[in-house]
Amino acid sequence: MKRVPRTWAALALLLAAVVLPAAQPDRKRTEANLRSVTERIERVQRQVQQDAVEKDRLNRDLREADRSVSRAQGELSGLRSERAERNLERRNLVAERERRQAERQQTEADLATQLRAAYFMGRNEPLKLLLNQRNPAQFGRNLTYYGYLGRLRASQISVINENIARIDELTAQIDEEDERLAELEGRQKARVADLEAARRQRGRVLASLERESRSRTATLQRLQQQQQQLERLLKELSRVAESAPFDPNDPFARLRGKLAWPVAGRLVTSFGETVVGGLRSNGVEIDADRGTNVLAVHEGRVVYSDWLPGRGLLIILDHGNGYLSLYGHNEQLFKPVGTRVDAGDTIATAGDSGGRKRSGLYFEIRRAGKPVDPRGWFRTSTPPSG
Repeated sequence: MKRVPRTWAALALLLAAVVLPAAQPDRKRTEANLRSVTERIERVQRQVQQDAVEKDRLNRDLREADRSVSRAQGELSGLRSERAERNLERRNLVAERERRQAERQQTEADLATQLRAAYFMGRNEPLKLLLNQRNPAQFGRNLTYYGYLGRLRASQISVINENIARIDELTAQIDEEDERLAELEGRQKARVADLEAARRQRGRVLASLERESRSRTATLQRLQQQQQQLERLLKELSRVAESAPFDPNDPFARLRGKLAWPVAGRLVTSFGETVVGGLRSNGVEIDADRGTNVLAVHEGRVVYSDWLPGRGLLIILDHGNGYLSLYGHNEQLFKPVGTRVDAGDTIATAGDSGGRKRSGLYFEIRRAGKPVDPRGWFRTSTPPSG
């Protein structure tokens, strides 16, 4: 697929490099519109958070617990990546040391062979040559040959010394890498402890939510309230996006039956299926291993990337022409508002934020604000197995 700039600012700069000077006022207006859209989306995001969370203490606690888990998981992932890089460096150093040791052993073997030959020839061999030599020219060539052998031996001894010094240097570097890896391991254990603490806190909040929503009426009211909050958010985002429409390279409407699923896993809830409280699902639920990459189904612009009651860490993409895709219950979000993404880009990782019982992903497609059955948009009837 054709590569596109990652941000609207980069897009404006690219356009500025190829349009005529007369188009400068249009470019400036476009940049101003894009900044305005991003700012308005961020205001909507803040307002939604304030409306949804401040009215509900438990939602506020759950939001903070989910965010704590996401931060701890992000730091842990970073440490693991760094440790993997350090391990690779250490393996390279060990391999280099083994090569140097092999070179030293070969050089020592060659030198030993030459020394044995010289020993059998005798230490007084040049004097014997001088006394027994009848041809002066031949005698000179022999002396030159012996001089060459002597210099070669001295050079080989120097190479051995250099190899030994290099091996000592590599050994010191490996020891330093061991120390760094030990430090990383200690930091990683601390991050794991932080992550587990955050998840325990999240579990306590969920238990409180369940105690307060044991009755069918209370559960239904909470779910209805969460659905209303999502509908208001989508309505506001659609209104904001109209001022600077997203223009995809390939219109979303042409991709029915061609999309790849956003995550690998097991489809557990279908569109329109009755869920908790008697409500019907506007999307699909996919059970997936925690941390599984969540991929953008099509090129788009991020219009929401934050926590929302009922959907947890949620990211929403605008695909142009009134089409949106929603990805909920994530463990981590990787793309901020305003970012342009390509189909197949990793935008999040699957999780259980927002109160989901198991790790997975909620996915939804909207057209002109109304949910549509996403299953007919994919190349296969079910996601690939995890």
